[in-house]
Amino acid sequence: MKQTALKPARKKACKVCQEKFTPPNTLARTCSIKCAIIDGESAKKESIKTEKKENRKALREYKANNKTYNQLIKEAWAPCSKFIRLVRDINEPCISCGRYDHEITEPLTGGKFDAGHYLGKAAHPELRFHPDNIHKQCKTCNGGAGKYAKKNHTVTQSYRVNLIEKIGVDRVNYLEGHHQAQNWTHDDLKDIAKHYKESSKL
Repeated sequence: MKQTALKPARKKACKVCQEKFTPPNTLARTCSIKCAIIDGESAKKESIKTEKKENRKALREYKANNKTYNQLIKEAWAPCSKFIRLVRDINEPCISCGRYDHEITEPLTGGKFDAGHYLGKAAHPELRFHPDNIHKQCKTCNGGAGKYAKKNHTVTQSYRVNLIEKIGVDRVNYLEGHHQAQNWTHDDLKDIAKHYKESSKL
């Protein structure tokens, strides 16, 4: 019986030194023991690197799925504040003192304006994210200083006068009326964050 001659193995590049070599089998990656050791160490480092990456990803996913109530409150407030200051009220003055951006000259940290509440969120947590209760307010007024309040009114009094002019007395009376306690669920807060993030893209 005629025997079929075996084809010589095709040379390939060593994974470490890139020199061409004839592999003893199809699984061989390196041309020598020295290169095999280096390749093994590299593979070990890569495995450790991959494991650390996967662990970091798992930790991020765990934290994302196990956020505290206060964390979710902050994450919902950030896009809400951004929407008020930079989208809805971007061209409006401070709701309390009436100053525009170019009229504010005192040095301030973190920008000139906040999203300030008419009725405080501590006493009225149910109105924390209500858009009628939140308006663009300079940091000086939001910090409680009445230096720039018109006609010697307090900041809150000026806020109310200007708020009535802005949204009408009926909506202000609604804010000042009785409201049921609002117990936000985690899903509620995620939905609020999503709503204001989408609104900020307008």
